[in-house]
Amino acid sequence: MADKIQSVKGKAVPVRGSDIDTDRIIPARYLRCVSFDGLTGHAFEDDRQQVKEKGKLHPFDNPDFAEAEILVAGSNFGCGSSREHAPQALKRWNRGIKAIVAESFAEIFFGNCVTLGIPCVRAKEADVEALMAAVEADPGVEVTIDLESMTVAFGGRSVSVSMDEGPRQQLVQGRFDPTAELLEAADRIRETAKTIPYFTW
Repeated sequence: MADKIQSVKGKAVPVRGSDIDTDRIIPARYLRCVSFDGLTGHAFEDDRQQVKEKGKLHPFDNPDFAEAEILVAGSNFGCGSSREHAPQALKRWNRGIKAIVAESFAEIFFGNCVTLGIPCVRAKEADVEALMAAVEADPGVEVTIDLESMTVAFGGRSVSVSMDEGPRQQLVQGRFDPTAELLEAADRIRETAKTIPYFTW
């Protein structure tokens, strides 16, 4: 069984905009990586370069957010292709993104995040804006995502968030990693396999 994830605390990084797709989160050229470790440092690489060419800093290049472990985004975050490389790249950025707060998520991206133990909680547009504004005003503000009370606390206030009950239970019970689940049930799987004729020929 994986570690139980009942809450996530840390600093946050805001990435403004809706419909940020997986091609932007990790460019397609990095899909050739032999292991996900090859993705380290490449999250939002093309976006970061485009912003840099305009003489500005992308949040993922801003040293004020270098210690962030929570990502705050707009609506339909992680849309586009189903590549697992997108959440894997976020997981490997600096200290690693350990949770995401957004207005909404693309379904496959959400599922890939849950499998990696990265909670993705939905918040109302006004609450996401308030969280982004608080983090931009003070990058050191601590953000707490509580998966049991389903709230996000920051800067002296708390807002309600949502997540489908199945994935929430997987996270808080430490049942989100399918490989770990299989390994834990190895003895039962072997016993079951003995009763299946085409496994015993």
